[in-house]
Amino acid sequence: MVPFSADTRRDAILDAARLAFAKAGYAATPVTDVAKAAGISQAYVFKLFPTKLELFVAVVERCYEEIADAMNKAAEKTGKAKSEKNLEAMEKAYTKLIVNRDILMIQVHAQAASDIPEIRDAVRHGVAHLIATAKSRSGASKKKVQRFIAHCQLCHLVTVLDVGKIDATWARILTAKL
Repeated sequence: MVPFSADTRRDAILDAARLAFAKAGYAATPVTDVAKAAGISQAYVFKLFPTKLELFVAVVERCYEEIADAMNKAAEKTGKAKSEKNLEAMEKAYTKLIVNRDILMIQVHAQAASDIPEIRDAVRHGVAHLIATAKSRSGASKKKVQRFIAHCQLCHLVTVLDVGKIDATWARILTAKL
């Protein structure tokens, strides 16, 4: 039997933490839930992540990195080094990615907990990374990148609220052309 490495355990902890934090948020998620879901002791979680805050920030950072990776892969598929088509492809990739409510809810919970400086910094860094990725891969103007981010955030809101399931005028207005 091959022993698990610290990196393997770290990944398992981050996967379990993502699910737990996505479900209950930062404040309401005990580390014992994460440890149980990862199949390891709470002490081992704290060996790799000395505080719950460090664990949550690592999950937030990982989610933003996953989004940036999806955006980069989408841009690569267009076959163009810099093109506004890349921006369209990245938007579609983001929309597909947030269907995974875990990634989406980590963003929601991180934004809700952004009164905690470390979490706010992680969200700022993540958003800055997404903007830099969109700008560098598309060559689009600042205004078009801003619209890209705004559109992604609108998709974010529509998904969080399950607006597509609502038959009402306001919902149709919100989801028009999405």
